[in-house]
Amino acid sequence: MSGATLDLTPRPGAAPLPRMVAAQARMESRLLLRNGEQILLALVIPLLVLVAGTESGDVVDLGTGSRIDILAPGVLALAILSTSFTSLAIATGFERRYEVLKLLGSTPLPRAGLLAGKTAAVLVVEAIQLVVLGGAALLLGWEPSGGVLAIAWLVLVVLLGTAAFGALGLLVAGVLRAEATLAAANLIYVLLLLGGAIVVPLGRYPDSAQPFLELLPSAALSEAIRAVTAGGGPGAEPLVVLVAWALLAGFAVAKTFRWE
Repeated sequence: MSGATLDLTPRPGAAPLPRMVAAQARMESRLLLRNGEQILLALVIPLLVLVAGTESGDVVDLGTGSRIDILAPGVLALAILSTSFTSLAIATGFERRYEVLKLLGSTPLPRAGLLAGKTAAVLVVEAIQLVVLGGAALLLGWEPSGGVLAIAWLVLVVLLGTAAFGALGLLVAGVLRAEATLAAANLIYVLLLLGGAIVVPLGRYPDSAQPFLELLPSAALSEAIRAVTAGGGPGAEPLVVLVAWALLAGFAVAKTFRWE
């Protein structure tokens, strides 16, 4: 008599690393998208800045040219700042406070996998932001140019901006208490929004301030996106600034981040 053979051999062990990272990324994405404060920072405020800035006439001097063509790249940069810095810092700070990171440390997911999951979740949210905000800007009359090459440059610039701001967000969350992280992340967000050359182009600031502002990651990211969506290259200087911030902040995170 023949029949199917049942394999009842136990196979204990952790899932493969890519599967664990994917599960962590899905969980992180859901947590970000379900949080009302994160939605406010990620979509509502950038959308308000886009619409109000376009309809405000000459209240804010953006220079010559179409207002929506000037505003839209800055708003995309603002969206990246909100997710990869402010949201990431606040979420990670409270994960430290409630010992979520310590709990995850007792699972088979390694720290590198945890960071990869967080990074993937940030990129998922940013992709949603770029689609929603880019679509709104197109409805308001934005006319980006450059075709496929501009899209390739945009992807590179977004990744570099995410790396720079993400490292800064982890640096804040890794050394400050959760309440201090919440205050610092929101304060830095507001300061960069108002004076970081992220929505208002760098060239509209006083000549004496421009050499300092162009060293900020906010100015480098927005100017690079503005140049790319206008049909040109991002320029070497913004890329160097973003890479330098990513490396310096990443090194500081490696030296100072406290998981508990």
